This record gives sequence, structure tokens and C-alpha cells, in this order.
Amino acid sequence: MIGSNVAKYRKEKGISQLELSLLMGYKSISVVSGAEIYYKGKHFNLEHLLKISEILEVDICKLITC
Repeated sequence: MIGSNVAKYRKEKGISQLELSLLMGYKSISVVSGAEIYYKGKHFNLEHLLKISEILEVDICKLITC
């Protein structure tokens, strides 16, 4: 659910997974792409969600609710 919310708001802002990853301080898309689809149990932690909410200018509550 959280991953799909992040993907939704990321796409609304026109930001790619790579762009979001770079803005979060990562050099590859593995964190973002894996967590968006919950690949092998990967997920966003609270620090990730805080950064994402700031980058996407979305209230963090919108990322963690249905």
C-alpha cells in the first residue's frame, strides 16, 4: 500500500524512480523500485518516507494511508 502510494504521487509529479532515488541520496533505483512493489520484502523506512514526502511535497500521512 505505501509503495503504491509513493508510486502514485511520484508519477503525478512527473518524477522517475531514478530521479527520486538520486534526490534521496542513492545512486541506483533499487531502493525505490524494490520498495514500490514490495520486492522480496523491501519497504520504505520512516526516514525514506520523510525524505519522499519533502521531495514530492506531499503530507507523509498521504503516503501511509489508504
